[in-house]
Parts: sequence; C-alpha cells; structure tokens
Amino acid sequence: MPAELFHQSIADLSAQLSAGSLSAVELTKAVLARTRAVEPSVHAFNSCDEADALAQAAASDARRAAGQAAGPLEGIPIGLKDVIAVKDQPLTASSKMLANFVSPYDATVTTKLRRAGAVIWGRLNCDEFAMGSSTENSAFGPTCNPWDVTRVPGGSSGGSSAALAAGEAIATLGSDTGGSIRQPAAFCGVVGIKPSYGLISRYGLIAYASSLDQIGPFTRTVEDAAIVLGAIAGHDERDSTSFKAEIPDYRAELGRRRGPWRLGIPKEYFGEGLDPEIGAAVEKAIAFYKAQGCEIREVSLPHTQYCLDTYYIIATAEASSNLARYDGIRYGHRSKNAKDIVDLYFQSRAEGFGAEVKRRIILGTYVLSSGYYDAYYLRAQKVRTLIRRDFLNAYREVDALITPTSPIPAFKIGEKSDPLAMYLCDIYTIGVNLAGLPGISVPCGFTASGLPIGLQLIGQPFQEANLLSIARAYERAHDWNSKHPKL
Repeated sequence: MPAELFHQSIADLSAQLSAGSLSAVELTKAVLARTRAVEPSVHAFNSCDEADALAQAAASDARRAAGQAAGPLEGIPIGLKDVIAVKDQPLTASSKMLANFVSPYDATVTTKLRRAGAVIWGRLNCDEFAMGSSTENSAFGPTCNPWDVTRVPGGSSGGSSAALAAGEAIATLGSDTGGSIRQPAAFCGVVGIKPSYGLISRYGLIAYASSLDQIGPFTRTVEDAAIVLGAIAGHDERDSTSFKAEIPDYRAELGRRRGPWRLGIPKEYFGEGLDPEIGAAVEKAIAFYKAQGCEIREVSLPHTQYCLDTYYIIATAEASSNLARYDGIRYGHRSKNAKDIVDLYFQSRAEGFGAEVKRRIILGTYVLSSGYYDAYYLRAQKVRTLIRRDFLNAYREVDALITPTSPIPAFKIGEKSDPLAMYLCDIYTIGVNLAGLPGISVPCGFTASGLPIGLQLIGQPFQEANLLSIARAYERAHDWNSKHPKL
C-alpha cells in the first residue's frame, strides 16, 4: 500500500507530478492538512503562510501545464529553518531579539530552490541562533520528537527534522555548525547531510560561527538528498567562503558508483559513553558493508579528545563577534526600560537573548579578550589544524569513515539541564565541522523503546557524490526509511 502523499519521497512525487496524476496544489494541500493535524503535538513551525504556499503551488502547476517546469523540485513543498532568509517572511532565529523581523531578501539557497521549482513552505523552529542540541532553547518553545512527543527532536535544526518525520514537509533545509543537521536527523529517523564547508552558499544564513556553519538538506531518502543537494550547491560570489567546484549530477552518480569501498572505523568513536543499542546497530551496519565486499579498517583520529574543547572555543568566539550587531540600535529588540544609551545596550541584549546564547557570548568574549586570545582562541585554531590533519591522514587508507551519529538516542524534554551534558551529545559530529568535511546521517535501526538510531558516514572534502553512494548502498538493502511515526 503506497504511503500517504506527505510521507512519500521527492523522487516518487516528482514522477507523479510529471505524469499528471498529481498536481502541486493537491500535494501542497495534503501537506498543509497534515501540518494542521499534527502541529499542535509537534510544534515544528514558528510561522506558516498557507496562502503563499498555495499560490506558489498554483504557479508551479501553471508552469508545468505550459511545458516550462522549472527544475527537479517542481511543485515539492520544502520547509526552511528559521535562520535562512525568505523574502517577506519572518526571520527570527527563534529569538526574542528578532521576534518581529521580516526578511527583505532571499538567501542564495532560497533563490536556488525557487529556480528548481520548489514550494517554499514555513519557518521551522530551532535552538535560538542555532545554539543547542535539542531545540529546547527556542524563544517560541520546544519542538517535540514525532516518534515520542515527550522527547527532543535534536538540535539545533529540530524543527526541520521533526517536520519531515511528521509529514509536515517533503524535504527541509537546516544548518549544521557542530552536528545540527546530522544529530536531529538521527533522533527523528530521517536522512541529513552536512556538506563540505564552502559547497553551499551561506549568503542569507544568520551567522552563528562563520567558519563552521553550513546549510544542508533533510530528506526521506539518500536519493532525495542527492536531488536537493544538486539544486542548492555551487559557487556564489556573495559568499567569500564559497568554493569554486564543479557540481556533479549527484543523483546520476548514485547509479554509477557501486563500490566496493575502503571504509574506516575510528576507534575513538566506539568507547565510553556510547549507548549499547546504538553501538550494536552501527556494528550491524559495518557487518553489512563487509558482506558487500568493502574493506573495513580500524583507523585512529588521535586528536578526537580535543574536539569538544576546540569547538566550544572557536564557535563561541565567532558567536560573540557575529552577535555583537544585535545591540538594540540598528535592528532587533530594543528595550523600553533603558535609562540612557549605555543602558539601552545592556537592557536590549539582556531581554532579547536567551540563557544559552548569553552563555556562549560570554564564553566567546572571554577567550577573545586581551591576555587570553593566544592562550585560548589561537591555540584552538592550531589544534583544529591537527584535527583536520587526522582526518586527511585517515583518508590515505580509506574512502570514508563509519561512526554512530549520536552516542545516545533522543532524550526526554528537560532531562539535560547541565550544559556540558548537552554539549556531549555532539561528540561524534563536531570534528566534521572543525575539519570542513561532508557528513551524512542515515537511519540504521530503532531502540527497543522505538526510538530511531542514526549511522554517520564521513567523506573526503568535496566528495559528496561518493559519500551519497556509500550511504545509498546501505539504504537500498534496508527499509528503515519506510517507517513513520504514528501521531
């Protein structure tokens, strides 16, 4: 029995749209109805503009009728994390600081989605300014995991992962600074890819840590990830960190690259703190690749133990600099209680930012302050170079690495009140951002209590085509992506 429209893949829906057995308006209406039905339980969206989505869908149908279908995402409703600019739509970063801000322009990825024919749908909840691992830090309240609404969907892109898992969008975009696509993808049982740094333009993305941030898609299947990635990747002159690389047809490459591959198992990722059920699921995935003829090697990433410390120095330092612009003067929240200009700065930032954002600004300001810059920030940058070198040395022996995505499954809302315990949730993902590498999380099973488990594959720089093919080989032999939460 075919899945409901809102649970089907881009590839399947595009075939129906092309054949004329389905219209973009019908598909969009199905997604809107599903959203109205489950959103009170999930809270994936900060805002929705149904009229705008239906107008885009009608325009898509008109283009198709005229033989002018725009591209591979024609008529597909795609939701965007509320840190990615969409013209004339709210852009809040889930913060009181930007609660009333409306974007005057489109991000580059938004423009590219429109050119590919996508229906841009809704503003998805996240941790405030993308700082968090659970989407509990949002000023608009937490998002719930569709598999168990008492649990978190992961973060910071929790709204993006939850909306997709719940059928409130056909695909979504998020941002990943230290695991914020891959970890929520694992928690919600969907596919999430963090591309190589520089592959996708950051123009129009609200900055958290500029040398780490990267936009990427959440999808139901690896094939869908290849489709969306192909639509949004490419050089952009408006982003000085954008890399000039030839973008292959990622979807076509899935059929051409069949392995076998040399796959590395980093011994540092399978030690203390790994949930036994997750470890067992990942070991089964490794056994699958071995049975397919892949060469499995143990490798070492010796500086892994410094990843967490290095990340939280660099990320908070860059956050402190990036968030200095939110001062109550130029734009953003302005306090009505200030007594003078100096007090206006203090009061506006105190009222506009949440606790976690303040914590990271304070940490970042400290490590950048006079007398501490060399001891913390400069040293962290040197260690970052060593971490990247570890990965590149491993790639002399293997094509990609296999690890768990998260050491634990989705935890209960409110369970992790200690910031350090929360930070440890990203222990397997932050190294990828520090090294600027591509990483993908694909579903690889469920715990005994029915919570999704994610398998992380880490690829070589700008070798997304190979990474997607390795992930697709596993996905095709398993049916994890065909299972959906019962809301």
